[in-house]
Amino acid sequence: MNPLLLLLCLSLIVVVPQANAIWINIPSSGTKCISEEIHTNVVVLGDYYLFTDHESANPETVSVKVTSPYGNTLSHTENVTHGQFAFTTTEGGNYLACFSLNGNNKHKDGTNLVLDWKIGIAAKDWDSVAKKEKIEGVQLELRKLEERAHAISEYLFQLIEKEAKMRGVSERTNARVAWYGIMSLGVCILAAGLQVWRLKRFFQKKKLI
Repeated sequence: MNPLLLLLCLSLIVVVPQANAIWINIPSSGTKCISEEIHTNVVVLGDYYLFTDHESANPETVSVKVTSPYGNTLSHTENVTHGQFAFTTTEGGNYLACFSLNGNNKHKDGTNLVLDWKIGIAAKDWDSVAKKEKIEGVQLELRKLEERAHAISEYLFQLIEKEAKMRGVSERTNARVAWYGIMSLGVCILAAGLQVWRLKRFFQKKKLI
C-alpha cells in the first residue's frame, strides 16, 4: 500500500471519534440530561438501559425525552428499563437527551444508566451495507474510511462557514461601534459649539466683549 495512503488512513482513524457507551447516574429526584452538538442531516442512534445493583419488588423505570435545539420533541418514552431512539437531524445545534426515574422505590443514591450514543458514521449499519453491496474485508474498511473522509470534509466545510459567519458578525459589530464613536464625537462637538455660542451671547449682553 502507498505510504501516503496508509498515513491518511491512520490519521482518519485517529481523528474520527468512535462511539463509546456513556455511564450516567440518574438522581432519585430530578432529571439528568446530556447534550451533543450535531449538525444537520446527521443520523443519530441511541441505545440505553438501566443498570442497577439493588433489587426491588417494583423495579425502577426511566422516562426519556430527546429534544432538538429549537425544543422539538424527537423521542419521548415513559416507564421503560431499556430502549432506543433514532432520528436524522434537521437542525444544527445542541441536542438534549434527558432521563428521569419513575416509581416509588427509588434508591437514595439514584440509578445508573448506560447510554450508547452513536452519531453519523458510527450509527450506520455496516453489516447491512456489506450484504447489500457484497463487499467485505479490506473493501469494507476502505468504504468506512471513505465515509469518514467525507464526514471530515463536511465538518471542515461547516467550520469554515461558521468562521465566516462569526467574522461577518465581528465586522458588522466593529462598523457599528465605529459609527457610534463618530456620532458621539459629532454630538460632543455640536454641544461644545452650542455652549461656546451661548457663552459668547451672554458676554455680549453683559458688554464684557
